[in-house]
Amino acid sequence: MGTSGLATLDLLVGLVAAGGWLGAGAAAVAGRARTALALAAVAMLATLGRVWTVVALAGAGWWFVQEKVTLTLPLAGAAAVGAAVLAGPRLLGGGGPGAAVPLFASGYAAAAGLVVTLLAGYPATWSLAVVTVALVAAATLVTVRVVLPRSRRRSGLALALALALVLVGWGLAVAPVATAGTSGGTSLLSLRGPVTPDPGGTVRRVTLTTRTATVTLPSGHRVAAWTFNGQVPGPPITASQGDLVEVRLRNADIAAGVTLHWHGYDVPAGEDGAPGLTQEAVAPGGEFVYRFRAEQAGTYWYHTHEVSDRGVRMGLYGALVVTPRDPPAGLDLTLPAHTLAGRMLLGDSDRLATRTVAPGTPVRLRLVNTDNTARRFTLSGVRYRLVAVDGTDLNGPGELTRVGLRLAPGGRYDLAFTMPAAGVALLVNGDRTGGLRLAPAGPTTGAAPDPAGWPELDLARYGTPTATPFDAHSRYDRRFTLVLDQGLTLRGGVPRFEYTVNGRAFPTIPAMLVREGDLVRMTVVNRGRVSHPWHLHGHRVLVLARDGRAVLGSPLWMDTFDVRPGEVWQVAFRADNPGVWMNHCHNLSHAGQGMALHLAYEGVTSPLHEGHGGAS
Repeated sequence: MGTSGLATLDLLVGLVAAGGWLGAGAAAVAGRARTALALAAVAMLATLGRVWTVVALAGAGWWFVQEKVTLTLPLAGAAAVGAAVLAGPRLLGGGGPGAAVPLFASGYAAAAGLVVTLLAGYPATWSLAVVTVALVAAATLVTVRVVLPRSRRRSGLALALALALVLVGWGLAVAPVATAGTSGGTSLLSLRGPVTPDPGGTVRRVTLTTRTATVTLPSGHRVAAWTFNGQVPGPPITASQGDLVEVRLRNADIAAGVTLHWHGYDVPAGEDGAPGLTQEAVAPGGEFVYRFRAEQAGTYWYHTHEVSDRGVRMGLYGALVVTPRDPPAGLDLTLPAHTLAGRMLLGDSDRLATRTVAPGTPVRLRLVNTDNTARRFTLSGVRYRLVAVDGTDLNGPGELTRVGLRLAPGGRYDLAFTMPAAGVALLVNGDRTGGLRLAPAGPTTGAAPDPAGWPELDLARYGTPTATPFDAHSRYDRRFTLVLDQGLTLRGGVPRFEYTVNGRAFPTIPAMLVREGDLVRMTVVNRGRVSHPWHLHGHRVLVLARDGRAVLGSPLWMDTFDVRPGEVWQVAFRADNPGVWMNHCHNLSHAGQGMALHLAYEGVTSPLHEGHGGAS
């Protein structure tokens, strides 16, 4: 059983324990001693069972059991022992209302464990411990006053004390916490791109104008969209290595404002398009010019980063492809996969797309996932290679057939093959009515096979190992751990249920502070129940390990890696691009609900008003 399954099992066992204790208390009040005894026995076994589930979870890492070991399991265990000592003899002697109180107390303690895990998340703090213990005590004292009326006078003072402790714990929780940051030094607004290409390169000038429009899709459906130059996706931006890319962004009427973020492309910080951090959002009637040299060949994409969840969903995205100076001949297709108003687009088509390709033609398919959730691509009719991930070539990729390719939100895969004499089918999420068909001259032959049972490719074991500039055994200057979860947070004393990093939500998460030249190791842990595709702006990371297992195939350099429930990723990067950078979940709705923070270089600051990066 995997880590996510163990976490679910632990919750279910805790639910059985809580239900058993509370049921036993209710049976005791009703004078059903035997029923109460049986339910208490079940609850005790479940409480003991939680010891096993917690020990098993601890094998995956301390992050998965921290609140259980330090707070909820000791609380539930102590209450269970108290119930056995205080209520057991009374139930064996025929029961009575006096036996009910310790049974209910054990139920409250067990239920508190569920609430802490589901609502508070990671980590358990002193304030959370005070609130939890005080609430269990308060609930027990209320029960005493209801079940044993003669005890009301004696329990009143204790109840008031418990409620006072709840307020104290709440006060500790809302106390301000110092966050890492920098002051003075270089303004990142000065960290702009060059104005000339490399020798032999050219200037690629593009103007993108954002406006609302009604777009007619190839299927005939008309949808309201936010567009670049009136189209979805936006115009593809292409360049050769060494060219200077100059993009003038104009906003016609997007009231929320717009920017351009170059997803996966390591531009200078002032060109990154993070509103409130690297620039102000471009308001209607305004414009902003971006410049950077096209030095990284590969597949990338661009999108707005102001109110990015809504903006990207509505259509503000497009492809960025940089090719070598002398690109190979053949067919080169860039295919963003996007959901627009409930319609699945592959490239610019929401219906089956076909293309005639002569046998023997070299083909490269550049797949881009612009949605908030992972997509599963399959290619049939040909043996092919996955030659690049997130714009970086893989080493020694082998031939593939009949496998599923799970692509993280924001991620890119490049597939390469030689066109065969028969048809080739590219499907998205197994939909055989859509996707792309490549065929030689003449009609296509047969339908695409059903890929439902095809195994998923394990990228960590694909390709051939080769040397990297650093690895798991290198000496790291900085180490950071990001524990991803969901729970109640407090902003200005107001509770919110948000996606969290280390128990906090943006903008209260301390920045990751580094110096230029540092070698940085980052551990990303998913304690939650949904996937979190993690994206660091301005840097590629080298994947060191996933769930403790090292990468055995080609080195994996990624800018967006999908951390599924229960997974632990170890990645590393060189801090070689000064600035203040967004570091966030690329399910953009999660980022907007708190799952974002900054990577900040010492001596670099943002003078802008909010410094938020437009994650919401």
